[in-house]
Amino acid sequence: MSTAVVALPHILDPMFWIGPQGLFASAVLPTILVIIFVETGLLFPLLPGESLLFTGGLLAAKGTLDIWVLAPAVAVVAVLGDQTGYFIGRRIGPALFKKEDSRFFKQHYVTESHAFFEKYGPWAIILARFLPFVRTFTPVIAGVSYMRYPLYLGFDIVGGVLWGGGVTVTGYFLGNVGFVHQNLEKIILGILFVSLLPALIAAWRGYRSRRQAANSQTR
Repeated sequence: MSTAVVALPHILDPMFWIGPQGLFASAVLPTILVIIFVETGLLFPLLPGESLLFTGGLLAAKGTLDIWVLAPAVAVVAVLGDQTGYFIGRRIGPALFKKEDSRFFKQHYVTESHAFFEKYGPWAIILARFLPFVRTFTPVIAGVSYMRYPLYLGFDIVGGVLWGGGVTVTGYFLGNVGFVHQNLEKIILGILFVSLLPALIAAWRGYRSRRQAANSQTR
């Protein structure tokens, strides 16, 4: 494995979990499903998302997994995870807006998800699927906002199928392409970078805003 991949935080590297030498290499399908559920339903955003699904699809192309089991299972678990997040929001969501920052939880995750939800409305349920951090907290924000459950459920099912099933099937079909096999680690790095790019941009904007505020106070 290249030094670039090794240099990644292990927790974000799908190979750390389900690769040939991964922590759960002998239980790939359950591991994928558990990680997807935790990321989407238990308010823990620092886990691989798109890169994990894409890698699962690649493994299915190699015969390690059955794509006809993997893709529907991922879609179902993604929806179940979001449902859990929604009801967490209905029950204890308001407390998240007062929760202090910790190693794995940052207040701006919630505020940015809330702004995203307010901007895009119900469509945010679908769009958020493709944005790390935002997809973890948008279901909670929907619950806090008491979004009508039938409406939320409908959009969430569409989003779960498009994201969970779509990314997995994409990895499956690209798994038989020679270029993908030869550049797998670079492709995973690329997926990680692209998926994290919105969060990096938001962090940079927040940092720039704080610097500008600090500079204006010193004048």
